[in-house]
Order: sequence, then structure tokens, then C-alpha cells
Amino acid sequence: MSTLVPAPATQVALVLLLSFLIGLEREERKQSEGKWMFGGVRTFPLIGLVSYSLALLSGADLLPWTLGFAVVGGFMLLSYNRKLAASESAGITTEMSGLATYLVAGLIYRELYWMATTIAVLSLLLLELKKWLEGLTRHVASGEIATVAQFLVLAVVILPIVPNRDFTPFDLNPFRTWLVVIAVSGVSFGSYVVQRLLKGRGGVLVSALLGGAYSSTAATVVLARHSKGRQQSNLFAGSILAASGVMYVRLLALIAFFNASLAAMLAPGFAIAALAGIGGGWYVSRRADSPAHATQPEPPTVNPLELKAAFLFAAVFVAVLVATTLVREYLGHAGLYTLAGLMGVTDVDPFILGVAQSHGTALPLTVAATAIVIAASSNNVVKALYAHAFSDRDTGRRSAVLLAALAAVGLVALLWV
Repeated sequence: MSTLVPAPATQVALVLLLSFLIGLEREERKQSEGKWMFGGVRTFPLIGLVSYSLALLSGADLLPWTLGFAVVGGFMLLSYNRKLAASESAGITTEMSGLATYLVAGLIYRELYWMATTIAVLSLLLLELKKWLEGLTRHVASGEIATVAQFLVLAVVILPIVPNRDFTPFDLNPFRTWLVVIAVSGVSFGSYVVQRLLKGRGGVLVSALLGGAYSSTAATVVLARHSKGRQQSNLFAGSILAASGVMYVRLLALIAFFNASLAAMLAPGFAIAALAGIGGGWYVSRRADSPAHATQPEPPTVNPLELKAAFLFAAVFVAVLVATTLVREYLGHAGLYTLAGLMGVTDVDPFILGVAQSHGTALPLTVAATAIVIAASSNNVVKALYAHAFSDRDTGRRSAVLLAALAAVGLVALLWV
């Protein structure tokens, strides 16, 4: 079936559009900085057209198109040498943009439209957000950048080659174990980054909400200690309650990642507990205190993507998984529920996610859901003890009552089990 517009005409139009946008950004930067810069609103479209024409003439043979890339690269090299003669701190962004434009046109000829458009758009964003991207270096420590890089290696490079099968009588799966580490660390790190960006802003309640996504237990201890001498019992008690409300959202998201059926069963009860914690915490924190405001407490300082923390979490997860299997086998469901209550003393993530991956013939869905609800409520009771121990008298008493109430509300999830 013939079309009104031939395919090559559409491709040429797309080449012109994308290369023109890149050239327009470079032209704007050249005029705003008032110094010599290679190319602009005319040169970049010409580079795109040359690339497309050579690709068309080359056909299946990429040699002519590749030689054209080398020629354009030579012009880029001459441009960079000229900039170096004028300034030793000259950048190479414009020259790399020219090479990217050449590649985009070649991709369009090969009908790789999504890839070509993506590269062009990302190039525009990188060029336009120069100041913002360079400003990130003032907010992110070099050690944290290295940590993220190591995490990406573990998640993107190593995870795909980790054996995805069960070992030992305890059905330990290295792939699932490390996937748990990545999921938990990723959620915590997202909250950690936001906390760092909002450092000194947002107030106590915002810090508590973000802390709940990071670790509600750590947030409780930090807030409780920060409350001493502040005479703001409502603000800190409400914020501590809100952090534990966020815990239910965090747990539900992690469970859904590994077990959608279990998450669906827990969703109504966990939603009620989350609303009770966050909404109740907001209401309590808004009640009048004297003085009216408080400085934001420092967020947890441990980077959740540090390799030591990741390997420690993996070891704890495996240990808890083994303990859960032994208890289930020798003590039955009652023993598993007892273990769930005891797990509240520590970080509940390894136990809950271990149970989430153990449902099925070995562990019925209802039993897994019950154990998770008990562990979450038990953790709130333990946090009530922490809040009472580490904060001033009034804040500790109110926080303990509120967290105990939230633990009771959390048990409502058993109605859907």
C-alpha cells in the first residue's frame, strides 16, 4: 500500500528535527557564553544529513558511513585543539554532541527510531541541565558515588550470573537472597538520598516520614533522642508514630515485589495501619506545643548501600531463613508465630521477606500472612520501648501509648487472612 509521504522523507524530517534541536541548544549556549564554539543551529543539521546520506549510499556496507564518522571526528578534534589553544580548561561537550548527532542519523536510517530519539533527547537533557548536574557534586560525597557504583556492579553485573536455584535442604537460593538485599537497600537508599537533599529543611515530621522509609526503628531512636529538652512531646510523639505508619507502606511494597498474592492479602490491613500511623501522627504532631517549632533531627548517617551492610543483611537473611525453616518443621505454625513475635526485637525485613518467599506447599499463604502481621506489630511494641527509653518522660509516655495502639491496629490485618 502506497503512502502519501515516502519513508525516506519521514526519516530525513526526523533527522532534521533531532539534529536541529541539538544544534539549537548549542547555538543558545554559544551566544549566552559569548565565546567561540564549534557548530550551531546550521552545522548540526548538516552533520545529521551527511550521516544519513552516507548510510543511504552505504546500504549493508558500513565502511563508507564509518569513514564519514572518522572525518567528522577529525573536524571535532580540530575544534577541540582550537579551544585548548584559547583555554586549557576547555570542555569537549560540543564535539561529543556532534558525534552523537552523526550516530543518531545513522540509527534513523536503520529504522531504530526509539533508540535514535532516546539518544537525542538524553543528549539534550545532559546539555541543558549542565549547571544542575555540576551542582550535584556539592551535595553528594565522593564516597557515596563510589558506593552507588559498587551497588550497580552488584545489581546489574553480578546479579544476573548468580545461580538461580535452590541449595541445601533449606532451599537457599543465592539469586533470591541477593535480590532481597538489592530491593531493601534500594528502598532505603532512596529515602536516604532525599533526606540528604532536604537536610535542614522540611521539619521533624518530614524527617520522620522519610526515616520510616529508611528504617522506622532507626528513625524512632533518632527522634526519641532528639526530643530531650525540647518540650515538644506532641510533635515528636506524632512524628515517631508517622514513621511507623510509613513502615507498613514500605513492607507492603517490598512484599509485593516478591509475592503479589501475599501483598494482596495484606494490603487492606496494612493500608489501615499505614493511614492510622501517618494520619494519627500528623494529627498529634499538629497539636500545640511550646515552643512552636523544632529543628529537624539528623537522619541516619549510615549509607544503606555500603557493601559491608549489604553482605551483613544477606548473612542475617540466610540465618533467619534457616531458623524459620527449622522452627516451621519442628515446632509447627505456633512456633513460627512465636518466632515472628521475637523477630520484632531486630530488623523485621529479613524475616518478613524470607516468609514472603517461603509460601506455597511448605508454608500456606494464610500462615505466611499471619506471621508477617505478628512480626510487624511486635516491632511496633519494641519501638514503643525504645521511644520510652531514649526520649524525655512526656514524649516517651505518649510515644509508647501511640505505638502500642498502632501495634493493635496492625493486628486488624488478620481479619483478611
